[in-house]
Amino acid sequence: MSEILTENKNDNAAAPAADDVKNGEPILSVQNLEFEFTLRGQTLHALRGISLDVYKGESLAIVGESGSGKSVFVSTLMGLNAQNGRITGGKILYHGKDITKYKTNEEWKTIRGAKIAMVMQDPMTSLNPLKTIGFQIQEAVELHQHLHGEAAKKEVYRLLEEVGISEPERRYKQYPHEFSGGMRQRVVIAIAVACRPEILICDEPTTALDVTIQAQILGILKEMKKRYNLTTIYITHDLGVVANVADRIAVMYAGDFVEIGSCNEIFYDPRHPYTWALLSSLPQLGVKGEDLYTIIGTPPNLFYEVHGDAFAPRNPHALKIDFVKRPPVYEITPTHFARTWLLDPRAPEIAPPEHIRVLREKGIKLGVNGPARGTIVPGTEEKSEKKEADNK
Repeated sequence: MSEILTENKNDNAAAPAADDVKNGEPILSVQNLEFEFTLRGQTLHALRGISLDVYKGESLAIVGESGSGKSVFVSTLMGLNAQNGRITGGKILYHGKDITKYKTNEEWKTIRGAKIAMVMQDPMTSLNPLKTIGFQIQEAVELHQHLHGEAAKKEVYRLLEEVGISEPERRYKQYPHEFSGGMRQRVVIAIAVACRPEILICDEPTTALDVTIQAQILGILKEMKKRYNLTTIYITHDLGVVANVADRIAVMYAGDFVEIGSCNEIFYDPRHPYTWALLSSLPQLGVKGEDLYTIIGTPPNLFYEVHGDAFAPRNPHALKIDFVKRPPVYEITPTHFARTWLLDPRAPEIAPPEHIRVLREKGIKLGVNGPARGTIVPGTEEKSEKKEADNK
């Protein structure tokens, strides 16, 4: 753990301060977004009224277990969800324009690729096995950069070299099956960058790659962000990856953002029990000879309505009200928010796990710890009659 956080601190002089993270108006603002899937006559509530602002030039990481809604969320930003899915509430404002109103493929084409591009999780399935690498990159170059012929081909050569693929003239004529997994991922990055987007979404960009190749891919993505002034959104379950690339972190559970903060705030001053559990599960925090911490239970079935805090059945620190009423969002600092009753002034003091206490002590030395309690963010309370947070 110390190695991960040290690398993060050296890369960007630690996580940005509040004023650096929230600089000006967001380029993308998600407000109370709800998304549902219909399957065999049942409704699955994939996103449950989530809100998130994305600021120009930042690197935002969205973390959580499989099935938490991460990929559904970013697919919604590009209109890429399955036909049995639909937005049932909320807004997605891109430079102030609500793109949830888009209904046709032609409307989404003005955003997809041109403004928001994605590096897919599995490059083998996102590349066409029947088309050459050069053809697939050149297709994006011609569509979004309006280059053609020899000029487009030269741009493809340049992009291949830029992502670390040597001999671009020879590689141009090869097919995806002739490339290794790491090289295919480089090609997918080249295609995304060729679109000249403003926002680049990276959906598990290092899945199934060995550690050495993971580091190379992350290095390429960071270089592309700097070179093209990109805003990057990473989707991952690997907190090690997060520490190396993120300015801010959004922790997602059961279709909801349960905690959002700067990288240092999430690692050194986590407030939601689910964030505690994720951090405690890190192998870097394990003790030789002792079992690694595991999160008990399974995520809730989103075909059914979630009552209270969705993490409550798996939370050994759960309060009585966690099973009854969904907590509002509490502001800890201008950049740190969490949806947990533990931050309510009426809640009892709950000692976090030992690993979290150690991290908090480091946070105190770094000066990143916020106040013990938070203040409710207006508009996040449940509409039903308020209940007392009495947990005696």
